[in-house]
Amino acid sequence: MDISPLVISLKTASASIVFTFFLGLFAANLVANLRCRAVKMILDGILTLPLVLPPTVAGFFLLIIFGVRGPVGAFFLDFFSVKIAFSWAATVLAAAAISFPLMYRAARGALEQVDSQLVQAARTLGMSEGAIFWRVSLPSAAQGIAGGAVLAFARGLGEFGATAMIAGNIAGKTRTLPLAIYAGVAGGDMKAAGDYVVIIILFSFIVVAMLNFFSMFPVNAPAFHFKNGKKA
Repeated sequence: MDISPLVISLKTASASIVFTFFLGLFAANLVANLRCRAVKMILDGILTLPLVLPPTVAGFFLLIIFGVRGPVGAFFLDFFSVKIAFSWAATVLAAAAISFPLMYRAARGALEQVDSQLVQAARTLGMSEGAIFWRVSLPSAAQGIAGGAVLAFARGLGEFGATAMIAGNIAGKTRTLPLAIYAGVAGGDMKAAGDYVVIIILFSFIVVAMLNFFSMFPVNAPAFHFKNGKKA
């Protein structure tokens, strides 16, 4: 069995979760703290859109933007001689775009569940908004954020439609596990396709086990400590 699809998938999911985690966390915190309900609804709809769109449609838009004739793709090709479409970077881009809403929604839900009285108490003590996020909101929402990261990683690992559109199905380069399953079935190699299916199922089971693991440990609210009359 060719293990390159497994290696490519793991590299793709690992790279995409780095972007998805921080961008999703930033977007979730931004939207959760918006006061204008109309702007909040519009921005939330835009950020959630890849979750409800068919992956091939999302892949189409990525191809329009990052293809060799797209504004971003042409810029990278002209100034850096880097072709994004149909490269390994394109698999990361597709995985990040499709898995982003899962991370964003989970992080936003977790941040909005943080006790508002705890946040207000931190403001009363003179903590800055940045300090409140890192020392109060983030620790309190850590469980939900971790669950979202696990789901986003799994979604990136199993991405198919958008990857096929912008990265193609190039053996040893952009052929991820889902694409390898498709190629195996299309080529009549049911044994190879079955082997890849087993691997996907095992990783999916691990994801479910990790989600259950995180749900077993409730997160305690952060405590404020004082030294010499000042908060530590």
